Amino acid sequence: MSDQNPPSAFFAQVRGRVQGVGFRYSAYNEASRLRLTGWVRNTRDGEVDVWAEGSQENLDLFLRWLHQGPPRARVESVEAETKIPTGAYVVFSIE
Repeated sequence: MSDQNPPSAFFAQVRGRVQGVGFRYSAYNEASRLRLTGWVRNTRDGEVDVWAEGSQENLDLFLRWLHQGPPRARVESVEAETKIPTGAYVVFSIE
């Protein structure tokens, strides 16, 4: 990547009906399609957490997708915070 397009990152918490609807698998597919790295995981309180790194353009597309989710999901809110990328991830994974 060139210095003009440095990687970026975000951490997001997705709330609503987001567990038991294929959210993590769908997020994995979307992030992989966008060539993002990081992870997605369920939380104990019924949310989904996401860490994503990549180009700002693709992160914006992924964040937009998170607001919708897969067909059976009902996303009520997405709280996302811009982070400094760690560069520690080679792929996007389901945790």
